[in-house]
Amino acid sequence: MTKRFVSIMLVVFSLMLAVFVPAALAGEEGPNAHAGYYYVKTGNGKGLNVRDNPNGRVVGSLKYGTRVYVDAFSDSEWALITYRYDNGHGRGDYAAYVSTRFLVRNNPGKFQGSSAAKSSTNAARTERQVASPYTIVSRPVRTAGGWVNLRRTPSMNAKVLEKCFAGKQLTVLAELNGWFKVQDPVNGTIGYISSKFVSRV
Repeated sequence: MTKRFVSIMLVVFSLMLAVFVPAALAGEEGPNAHAGYYYVKTGNGKGLNVRDNPNGRVVGSLKYGTRVYVDAFSDSEWALITYRYDNGHGRGDYAAYVSTRFLVRNNPGKFQGSSAAKSSTNAARTERQVASPYTIVSRPVRTAGGWVNLRRTPSMNAKVLEKCFAGKQLTVLAELNGWFKVQDPVNGTIGYISSKFVSRV
C-alpha cells in the first residue's frame, strides 16, 4: 500500500466526517447540528464538566449561563468546543468536549432553583385527569429524524424516559398547563410530554 494511497484515503475519510456529522441532533429543546454560540443550562444550577474526550477526563468546568462557542458536534451526545483555561500555572486554549444535554440556544438567565422538582410538586396540584383517555401523536419541529422527549416530570430539565419520533402514538392520562401526562401503549412507560410538540388524533 503506497503512501499516496494512504494519504488519499485519509482525505476521503475526513470529507465523509464533515458531511455526516451529525444529523441526529433534532431534539425539541436542545442544540441542533449547527455550530455557533450556546449557553450552559444545567438542571441543578451547577457547572458543566469539560472533558478532554467524550466521556473522558474532566479538565475544567463552565458555570451555569456561560456563553460558549460550539465548533462542531461529534455525535448527538457531545459538542466540541474551544476551552480557555487559566489554572494559575498558565493559560491557553485547546479542544475539549461538553455534553449537549446541557446546552441551549437562548440565555437561561439566573438559576431559579430546580424547576424539575418544582414542576413535580405543582403537577400533583394541577393535573386534570381525563374522563376518557385519548390518543395524541408526537410532532417534533423536524419531522425527518426529529423526536420529542418523554420526561419523568413536566419540565424541560427533567430526566428523559424515551424519545418519541414523529407520529409516535401516546395515550393521554391527564392534562396540565403546557403538558400531557401520557402512557406509551407499546411498553407501558408513563411520563410527561410538552403540548407544543403533539397533536390530537
